[in-house]
Amino acid sequence: MTQTQAAPAPARRTGATATAPAAPGATPAPARTEDVPRLLNRWQVAAVAACVLFGVLAALWQVLAWQASGRAADDTEQLVRIQDVRSSLFRADALAATAYLEGGLESAEQRAAYDEALGEAVRLVAEAAEAQTADTEALAQLNTALAAYAADVTQAREANRQGHQVGAEHLRTAGAALAADGALTRPLDALVEANTQRAEDEMDGQNTLPILLTGLAALAALWWLNRQVAQRFHRYVNVGLAVAGVIVLATTLVAAAFSAVVNGRHEEVRDSSFQLAFDEADARSAANAAQAAEARRLIARSSGEGADDAWATAAATVEKEASPETLPAWRRYADVHRQVVEADDSGDWDAAVRLATGAKATEALDAFDEAATEVVDEAGAAATDDLRASRVPAIILAVLTLLAGLVASGSAARGIAERRKEYA
Repeated sequence: MTQTQAAPAPARRTGATATAPAAPGATPAPARTEDVPRLLNRWQVAAVAACVLFGVLAALWQVLAWQASGRAADDTEQLVRIQDVRSSLFRADALAATAYLEGGLESAEQRAAYDEALGEAVRLVAEAAEAQTADTEALAQLNTALAAYAADVTQAREANRQGHQVGAEHLRTAGAALAADGALTRPLDALVEANTQRAEDEMDGQNTLPILLTGLAALAALWWLNRQVAQRFHRYVNVGLAVAGVIVLATTLVAAAFSAVVNGRHEEVRDSSFQLAFDEADARSAANAAQAAEARRLIARSSGEGADDAWATAAATVEKEASPETLPAWRRYADVHRQVVEADDSGDWDAAVRLATGAKATEALDAFDEAATEVVDEAGAAATDDLRASRVPAIILAVLTLLAGLVASGSAARGIAERRKEYA
């Protein structure tokens, strides 16, 4: 009598479960079942989460970039403000030193110009303190040094009017505050360095790579989910997941392209208007420092040789950093300076003083100072305007990105829900 072994029954799929077939001759393994509707629910939650997370994160990167653009503009404004403080102080020092040469006969116009330059520096320091709290400590040091500088100049003026030589010492002390590592120069240098670094760092904060990575991660999740669905339902493409993927891909490309364009624009600003404002402000400070050095050379008479080095250093800075618009006025002043030096070196000190305080020299330097101020103001405004120009489209794009993430999540959810209906 022959016994026949019954063949294993084929795997059956009934509504919500599927059973794996047992191997012939083997001890039947415990049946493994797969709750497909529950699995579809998990995939649907994962797809929705991937799309929503993409929308939130991509929008967040853009909002952070939007904030960085605003901070870059604010820091650029603060940098221009600090540079204006420096230039105004050197302007005041040049006017004070030149007026001292006239021996207590300072004109009302000269006094008004000095007061205006010093007042401008004081006003800008107050504005800077309100604009940037990170600068508070350095601005407090600057304010203290500025008060001491003004007191020294006042004492120098009073002593000069009374014919006391001690006035020259007070003027020298005031000028020392603006020399390298002086009481005014230290906080000014620290403020310029800090604001330059902040502005440049914020210009780089466009998050192009994080946006791309966020989009790629969402696309990878949607691709994996589509593959799982395809393996069980033998349909290569789930329409809902595919539409979600297209939305995510298109949004990622648009957001990343916009970010890259803004980043490139910021680099152009940094190399053009931002740099022009910085260089011209340096040139303005240096030109006034040169005039102050010239005046101190004449005040010190035979012991003023060191002032020539200070003048040469300042002149080299102006020649290097002044713009084509301002350089001609500087060179007119430099020609007068050479005549001043020749007269002084030949022993005609009175003629040198007349040249240094005369209209030819003062008008040339006034013209340079006025033109340089205009260049700095225009370049600084252009830089901040350009940095802020991308903010409105950036925030609109961030909102659209968030909405795109929500639409993609709805599409993905609907696509998986269509498969779940087959088990209803």
